[in-house]
Amino acid sequence: MAQRLIPSLNWLRVFEAAARKESFARAAEILNMSGPAVSQQIRSLEESLGKPLFVRGPSHVALTREGQAFLPVVNQSLAAMETTAMALFRSEQDEHVTVQVVHLMAMGWLPRHLPLFEARHPGIRAHVLTANIPADFHTLSAGREPDIQVAFGSASDFPDSAIRLFGEDISVVARTDIAAAIRSPADLRGARLYDVVPHQNGWHQILNTPEASEVEDVEIVTVDNTPTALMMAAAGNGLALARAPASDGLVESLGLLPCRGLPTVRGGQHYYLLVPVAKRLSSAAAAFRDWMLEVSDAQT
Repeated sequence: MAQRLIPSLNWLRVFEAAARKESFARAAEILNMSGPAVSQQIRSLEESLGKPLFVRGPSHVALTREGQAFLPVVNQSLAAMETTAMALFRSEQDEHVTVQVVHLMAMGWLPRHLPLFEARHPGIRAHVLTANIPADFHTLSAGREPDIQVAFGSASDFPDSAIRLFGEDISVVARTDIAAAIRSPADLRGARLYDVVPHQNGWHQILNTPEASEVEDVEIVTVDNTPTALMMAAAGNGLALARAPASDGLVESLGLLPCRGLPTVRGGQHYYLLVPVAKRLSSAAAAFRDWMLEVSDAQT
């Protein structure tokens, strides 16, 4: 077996600290080592690699060209080990909950609200899985079973145990310049409208309102999820439907604006909270469920 160039991983930690602090003495302080011990380990690493890693000065050190090339690899390796160790051997006091939500909620609602849950429950971390249509929530892969699911659809799509959360208000959004040009339903003539196939409520509701009932010559293009429709609109390819409150964060981050001359309609479907009946609810999952119900009450 070939001799290893780095027989001691501790040498890498000492090298990283010395490079970060540009000083063997300061590296010794943060590593709780003596200065000579740090110097000796750096020298041993350099001898093993066959190249100097530092240029020594009276009061500080600087990386050589080889040291500069080596440092990013060391940083990445040490970070990977730390991250993996945290995932595999986290403290028994830490809890986690695995939540499966629809794509739109994962991109437009959770990023704003999840930090509030974790601030209230600092010992709980939420892992997020995504799905799209109701059928996705019935097809689970082994080892990826969620503790809590938040799906979107009609009451008939889910078991009686499902808890209805909030609904959606549907409005038309577009890139800034396009939104400014839409002052009335008549301005939709010739426009490309992105509709989301799984939703029962969409452009037909907007176009069937008294204000828009006479609009003609529009092009309906279908996609299978709202985030895609919104990103198409943000690129200036057409108009899309925002679905508040779930889409609020995504609409804002994409810089989309409402078309003020068009109506807002109430959707007929809702978000539902599902708890697997056959699985015992952990304390972390129960905390997330109760928090979701509280937030939902505030938004309905």
